[in-house]
Amino acid sequence: MTNLVFSSARPSFSPLRLQQRSLGWQAGAVVLGTLLLALSSHIEVPMVPVPVTMQTFAVTLIGALYGWRLGAVTIAAWLVEGAVGFPVLAGGAAGIQHFVGPTGGYLFAFPVTGALVGWLAERGWNGNRVLPAFAAMLLGNLACLALGTAWLAVLIGAEKAVTFGFVPFIVGGLLKSALGAATLMALPRGKMNLPKP
Repeated sequence: MTNLVFSSARPSFSPLRLQQRSLGWQAGAVVLGTLLLALSSHIEVPMVPVPVTMQTFAVTLIGALYGWRLGAVTIAAWLVEGAVGFPVLAGGAAGIQHFVGPTGGYLFAFPVTGALVGWLAERGWNGNRVLPAFAAMLLGNLACLALGTAWLAVLIGAEKAVTFGFVPFIVGGLLKSALGAATLMALPRGKMNLPKP
C-alpha cells in the first residue's frame, strides 16, 4: 500500500540532473534560474490589483527541472534579489514594499509553488507523461493563486480578493500549465551530455 506514485525518493525524470552535480553547477543553475525568473517578470499584462505575468510559468518550470529543494532555493534567491532592490519583479519592480502590498501573498507563494511542482516531478509527475506533468503544473498554479488570494483577502476582503485576485487568473493558469507540460515533454529524456564539473 505504501508503494504509491508518491513513494519515490529520487527524481525519476530530471533532464538537468542537478541533484547529482557539484555545488558549483548548482550555484550556476540558481543564477540562471533567477535570470529566467527576472525575464519572465517583464512579460506582463497590467491588471489591478495584481498583473498577469509569466512568473508562474517560470516558477513551475524551475520546480519541475530543478527538483523541490533547489527549485525553492532558486525562487527564494530571486525574491531576495527583488527585496534588496534589483529590478527583477513584475515589470522591473523592486523593493520590500511589494512583499507587504497586494502582490505579497503571490510572491511568498512562489517558493511553495516551485517546491510543490518539484516534489511532484520527482515522483513521476513530469515530462515522461503529459497528463501528470500538466496536473503538477496546474496544482502549482492553483496553490499560488490560493495563497496569493488569501493574503489579498486580508487587505481588501475575501469577495474582492476572489473576484480580482483569483478568477481573472484561472485561464492564464490553465494555459501556463499546458505550456509548462509541453516544455517538459519537449526536453530530452534521460541523461544529458553535460560536461563534468
